[in-house]
Amino acid sequence: MDEFGGDDEIESVLYIGREVSVFKIPPLKKNEGHRAQEWGDLAAPLWKGRLRIIERSTGVSIQFEDPNTGELFAKADYDPAKPSVEAVLDSSRYFVVRVEDDGRRAYIGMGFLERTDSFDFNVTLQDYTKRWRARMNPSEPGSEDSPSPHVPAGPKKDYSLKEGQTFSINIPGRTKANNSSSSSTTANLLGDSTASLSSSSGGLGVPLLPPPPSAPKKW
Repeated sequence: MDEFGGDDEIESVLYIGREVSVFKIPPLKKNEGHRAQEWGDLAAPLWKGRLRIIERSTGVSIQFEDPNTGELFAKADYDPAKPSVEAVLDSSRYFVVRVEDDGRRAYIGMGFLERTDSFDFNVTLQDYTKRWRARMNPSEPGSEDSPSPHVPAGPKKDYSLKEGQTFSINIPGRTKANNSSSSSTTANLLGDSTASLSSSSGGLGVPLLPPPPSAPKKW
């Protein structure tokens, strides 16, 4: 390190979970995913402490630390191309995290006391993933260097009538009476189709799913 501290690593704390529980989890028996209810007694975690998501120039890491001493319990490097965090199937507050130490890899369970904490944890990782993708693929839509999709590809053509120009439409075999009745019929049809469209448009939206039933035991 030089005398100006130019080699110091700059850290940015993206998220802090004040109280996180860590669990020893059994091997995954099925490919359908993890379930927290299979981890045993959730009231008796393997470890409790603080979780921090830290961004450095080398990337982002998830660190499990003692809240008083700062001693590191476990660390997981987060790579958006190979995410090390997986949500469980039966709760929004529990996750499985892949941690590594000197080439050794292990999977641990992690749980938050409040759903708001798990929500913020998720959002933090999603925000970082978006920034990472924009940096890796600057030409993709939504990145700063890509052209806006709302910018027209070329000059618009002028289809307006010039001074002195006229046009007419002749419909053979139609009388004024027929035209008036046709207009009335058309109006009626438009009214019916508008009502039909209005009534059916509600079915085109994504239905709101009912909330899941409350679990018999709160975790």
